[in-house]
Amino acid sequence: MSAPTIGVAPARQVVSRSRVRVPGVDWLLMLATGAILVIGTLLVWSSTSANPVLTHDDPTAYLKKHLINIAIGMVLFLVVLATDHRWVRILAPLVYVASILGLALVLVMGSTINGSRSWLMLGGLSIQPAEFAKLAVIIGMALIVAERTEGSRRRRIGDVDVLLMLAVAGLPALLILLQPDLGTMLVLTATVFGVLAVAGVARRWLVLLAAGGVAVAAAVVMAGVLKHYQIDRFMAFTNPDLDPRGAGYNTTQARIAIGNGGLFGQGLFHGSQTRSGFVPEQHTDFVFTVAGEELGLVGAGVLIALFAVVLWRALSISLHAEDMFGRVAAAGIACWLAFQTFQNVGMCLGIMPVTGVPLPLVSYGGSSMFATLMALGLLQNIHLRSSALSPAR
Repeated sequence: MSAPTIGVAPARQVVSRSRVRVPGVDWLLMLATGAILVIGTLLVWSSTSANPVLTHDDPTAYLKKHLINIAIGMVLFLVVLATDHRWVRILAPLVYVASILGLALVLVMGSTINGSRSWLMLGGLSIQPAEFAKLAVIIGMALIVAERTEGSRRRRIGDVDVLLMLAVAGLPALLILLQPDLGTMLVLTATVFGVLAVAGVARRWLVLLAAGGVAVAAAVVMAGVLKHYQIDRFMAFTNPDLDPRGAGYNTTQARIAIGNGGLFGQGLFHGSQTRSGFVPEQHTDFVFTVAGEELGLVGAGVLIALFAVVLWRALSISLHAEDMFGRVAAAGIACWLAFQTFQNVGMCLGIMPVTGVPLPLVSYGGSSMFATLMALGLLQNIHLRSSALSPAR
């Protein structure tokens, strides 16, 4: 009787260990994302509660809308997270085509807000297809790299591969430029450059793209594609005193608001600039100024640290991805979120031009929230697959 007993015990021990190795989500990424969402909700609420014209005398109006956006975004997050990895690759072309159709419809029947024709009005919802185009371009480029390198002896990205990737990024970029949406164009350009660098293209391509980007920017300005107010914003970035009541007003007020915060801030819902409504678009593009004024250097630093955790986990997921598609897609998402966060915070601090890009997971806006949470769901999807294929790591 003793021999069978001895034989059963190791089996139970093996089962116990295998359960410990069951793959799961990246909890650090989940916690950092949740913390950013909570802080962002409080900042949106604070920036809108004292504006009766905006809220129609309901201080919680934008709080409710923001929570609904988060709820819808979390549903999309879970859908992408639970989708089989093979279906993600199969559906990638459909996502790309849908984003192209959305961008084309914007040019035909889109609504113009703040000088840019970037929104589709569907019932009571306003959808910005350019936000989804960022994710579509990333997964489209990642799919090309994967299909051209996986299952073959060659591992280097050839010139044909680079041209195909640039074609995938070029069509939505052209449609975005025609809106014109300069902020999204800058984010998309930085993202594409990062994806190409991570994919391992030859250095000459990166140099040519950098030089070509400068040449295209100069040609766009010379051709008059950009609106007059967009050029004024760049001029005000170099010197806000050129037009302190016009193009330089946003930057000046943003700096004042952040400077008022000091080390620990004036307290949530007590920011003087915020309660007075001196900073325009404070619940969207300039929401970081609320963090600087009401939470101070410490609170704003915590928010930036949380974004750093998200980027660290995204890069870690890319590093440990078991396939080329996951590796490139995760790195592309990291490039996207990193540059957009830097651009938004930088324009609030006056170190980047005002281009009207939202702060991911923080700014009010459904399209940005949905696209960002879908991207984070894809990161978790890649992590689940990688940890399932090598559970002992």
